[in-house]
Amino acid sequence: MKTAKLTRMATIAAAFVLSACTVAAQAAPYVMYRDPNCGCCHKWAEHIRADMEAEVVMREDVPMPEVKAALGVPADLVSCHTMKVEGYVIEGHVPAAEVERLLREKPADVKGLAVARMPIGSPGMEMGGQTQPYQVIAFGDFGQRVYASYN
Repeated sequence: MKTAKLTRMATIAAAFVLSACTVAAQAAPYVMYRDPNCGCCHKWAEHIRADMEAEVVMREDVPMPEVKAALGVPADLVSCHTMKVEGYVIEGHVPAAEVERLLREKPADVKGLAVARMPIGSPGMEMGGQTQPYQVIAFGDFGQRVYASYN
């Protein structure tokens, strides 16, 4: 009887600890590095906050070339801001839907996602009804591949 009760208590305690860890991991803020002179970064951060219900912490204390080099952002995919989330790098105006997909699928070979430059119509770069086609690129040791396309 005592063994069964101890086992049940241990199981409940383990479940509580695991759920607390899961909640803590989900509540971890997304860290976005940006140049203090860039205005579209705030709009993109609001897109992530609203669509993903995530806390985005902005840092402006590290020069952007250093951030991108340290995080391994390929030179041809560079944009204006860089975010670190759950071990992945998100470069530029990547739509929240693609960030959510990345975090759901967790591909082991992908280091990050990027939208190069600042395409009109991408999240944070809205200009009325104007849009231009762009691609979300996955990058990693394999090189680069198209993750999603937007028209």
